[in-house]
Amino acid sequence: MKITVVGGGSTYTPELIEGFARRADVLPVDELVLHDIDAERLAVIGGLARRILARRGFPGRLTTTTDLAGAVDGAAAVLIQLRVGGQAARLVDETLPNRFGLLGQETTGPGGFAKALRTVPVVLDIAAEIRRRARPGAWIVDFTNPVGIVTRALLDAGHRAVGLCNVAIKFQRQLAARLGTDPGRVRLGHAGLNHLSWIRSVTVDGVDRLPELLTGPALDQLAAELRVPAGALRDLGAIPSYYLHYFYCTEQEIRAQRAGGHRAEKVLAIEKELLALYADPTLDHKPDLLEQRGGAYYSEAAAALVTSLLTGDGAHHYVNVRNDGLLAGLPDEAVVEVAADVDTAGPHPVPVPPLPPEMLGLVQAVTAYETLAVEAALTGDRTVARRALVANPLVREWGLAAEVLDALLEANRAHLPRFSASEAADA
Repeated sequence: MKITVVGGGSTYTPELIEGFARRADVLPVDELVLHDIDAERLAVIGGLARRILARRGFPGRLTTTTDLAGAVDGAAAVLIQLRVGGQAARLVDETLPNRFGLLGQETTGPGGFAKALRTVPVVLDIAAEIRRRARPGAWIVDFTNPVGIVTRALLDAGHRAVGLCNVAIKFQRQLAARLGTDPGRVRLGHAGLNHLSWIRSVTVDGVDRLPELLTGPALDQLAAELRVPAGALRDLGAIPSYYLHYFYCTEQEIRAQRAGGHRAEKVLAIEKELLALYADPTLDHKPDLLEQRGGAYYSEAAAALVTSLLTGDGAHHYVNVRNDGLLAGLPDEAVVEVAADVDTAGPHPVPVPPLPPEMLGLVQAVTAYETLAVEAALTGDRTVARRALVANPLVREWGLAAEVLDALLEANRAHLPRFSASEAADA
């Protein structure tokens, strides 16, 4: 059994490697392949990965390569975790929108749109190579943001793909600790879109414990962690994703960003320090600093999901899948983030109660934006791109959409050949 990680030079990779090593007894992997276009970075990550596997007595072999065709050849599953343009592009995504009085963020709003434009064509090219060379029936697990949009593009193109995000599993672990129970006993009524979801029940052994989390000191603590007013949580009767702060407290976040609060700058510094640590030939485990990088529990979620897809253990996961009638009020082709039991046939979503109007309306608006974002990424059509930004609740105004689009396209010119070609054709 061969499993490939595209974007294996990511600083997340050592954690992912540990996740697979821990499951060696239930997921018999003969070969783990790390692929990346950055050979120097890949050498550093690969060195640490080998030391981690050796310490854990992993029976398979690890291969590192810059050759995509060889990396995916015969693979049973391929995880995609890449960032087109690197952290430098992320910094633009987070800062450029502020010039127009808009929120800057790497997965949502105009910054997330720019990332989608850069990313969708690249991931689809990789998926086409997987289709040609991987094992028949191979699974693609996408952790590349914006996960919902990228997964939508993969599924629209007919690929056997599942989207994965760490938000739900992070909530599961945190809420289990707060309730004093084992995470495996906790089930979340988690539903919505990627980075736009709500938890409407937290059941432990079949008993919903959400009401006690939304009262008294527990409510205030949750509100502070989510950066959302406690009153909003009471009104919703639910726990919103961390990313809903950007929708519920937009102006507050824009003010903070203008004062110099951008995550990309911190990540750049953390990554530089992590790579220096990884290069230490005596290091044979993931360092504690990795927890500050973000993506907590990603390795656990990813390795467990791949295990379910390849062994059919039927375990419970939180994944991004085609809607197909699951969330009332959304088209079947929309990609939603929900709980599912997973086996070799793929995810089997748990039924979802209808979303209340205040949630459904926002989900419908963002779904419309995501539909147009995929089309814009594939066509390079500026009109479609403007329509996408107008549909995005964090932009909305046509004049702003036109101005910010011009600026985003110029800043990302090197990564958007489709838009450059359409511009040349118009001229």
